[in-house]
Amino acid sequence: MSLFTLGESMGIFVADGIGPVEHARGFTLGVAGAESNVAIGVARLGGAATWAGRLGRDAAGGLIAARLRASGVRVHVVPDTGHTGLMIRYRRSAQFIQADYHRAGSAGSRLSPADLPRDAIRAAGIVHVTGITPALSDTCRAAVFHTVEEARSAGVPVSVDVNYRSKLWSRAEAAPVLRDLVSRADVVFAGPDEAAIFVDSTDPVDGLARLGPAEVIVKDGARGCAALIDGVRHEAPALTVTAVDPVGAGDAFVAGYLADRLAGVDAAGRLRTAIAAGAFAVTVPGDCEGLPNRAELAALSGEDINR
Repeated sequence: MSLFTLGESMGIFVADGIGPVEHARGFTLGVAGAESNVAIGVARLGGAATWAGRLGRDAAGGLIAARLRASGVRVHVVPDTGHTGLMIRYRRSAQFIQADYHRAGSAGSRLSPADLPRDAIRAAGIVHVTGITPALSDTCRAAVFHTVEEARSAGVPVSVDVNYRSKLWSRAEAAPVLRDLVSRADVVFAGPDEAAIFVDSTDPVDGLARLGPAEVIVKDGARGCAALIDGVRHEAPALTVTAVDPVGAGDAFVAGYLADRLAGVDAAGRLRTAIAAGAFAVTVPGDCEGLPNRAELAALSGEDINR
């Protein structure tokens, strides 16, 4: 039972220190991308994961492929003559993190249905997509919906993380696409503000569930999460940790939940692992560097969650 996901992964330059980026003393080069973060997170928790995407024949593309493989992720890469997308992230102040994207016309933005391995999709234990990839281009949107329909036709569960990015599209542009995507999902993750883009409800869990997913999980940061899973309501409080970098917490949460789902863990157990994985991720700088293994989760939560 394995995870299949697709999307754009980017090289990321993270500025050292706090303040305007022009005063940064240096930069750390890493890897960023919601879908690849989830794939890495599942692999570190002992699951099997495949990531598919387009990468340029450049240093950033080589770094991404090498990092994913080193993390135990199976990689399906379509080489592209364009550049691999890049991000520059800096902490403008102690409270505000800024990100500049350089992904227009990138290799990843040219992903299309023809690039995707049909057999891997149909053989997966779950297919995971996000609301980021459909915002990148028409071909990316087609690739996401093609993958979802391929999975559904093979009886493979579909997971969707709404993951709205205001720098990629407006709420009005995103709403019908996200609603359509969620209506085809078996599992959906969203924050309360993300759900409000296309669900008219004072209860985002209930509103999302009305679109059809059997498993709805609303991530709410330091307040933990609320869920409706197979008709049963759940709530899980957040763990108290010292946050160093909040980026990547949502992806870690999703990875924890999906890794346990693939392992056959019950709903309450999945949510405990998701909460612990998200909490662990914020204690380490970087998008995917803080994604934990089972022993690290057990040390953080004080529970035996090795599987």
